[in-house]
Amino acid sequence: MSLSNSTIRIAYVVAVARNGVIGAGGKLVWRIADDMKWFKKVTMGKPMVMGRKTFESIGKALPGRDNIVITRDQKFAAPDVRVVHTIDDALMLAYECAQARGADEICIIGGGEIYAQLLPRTDRIYLSKVDAEIAGNTYFPALDSAEWSETRESACAPSDKNQYACEFVILDRRAGSGEIH
Repeated sequence: MSLSNSTIRIAYVVAVARNGVIGAGGKLVWRIADDMKWFKKVTMGKPMVMGRKTFESIGKALPGRDNIVITRDQKFAAPDVRVVHTIDDALMLAYECAQARGADEICIIGGGEIYAQLLPRTDRIYLSKVDAEIAGNTYFPALDSAEWSETRESACAPSDKNQYACEFVILDRRAGSGEIH
């Protein structure tokens, strides 16, 4: 499927520790309320694509967004979720949902395998930089900084609601880098 004539971007929404960790044992490894607010702000009203393990870590469909889950499990089903079995099917469905909603982005929200496979086709990354070195077993793929321009949005300090300091940035792919999709 080609989105090259579309104004609908593929955007990642991800929180990453300094050492690249995004999770451990299928779970988030921090409590950062401001990151949850940022996530809701950038995904609301848009289709979200995620792997089954990411969906299971969330535990339910998130309201106000199309929840699209990719899984190899032909029997998987969940309330308020649309299930697909390939990344291309997920993107096609997400594109249709975005058009129907008038959304300008498809949000990819994890996990590690989905991020790795779609990185060459991604236009934007909503990145929460978690100021910590965290033990984990799921990592975000390394980025080539020459391919991305960074805009700082905001930050948060550690508090009773934010386990770690966090910086919120938007990375946009520079023209001429990455694959045409």
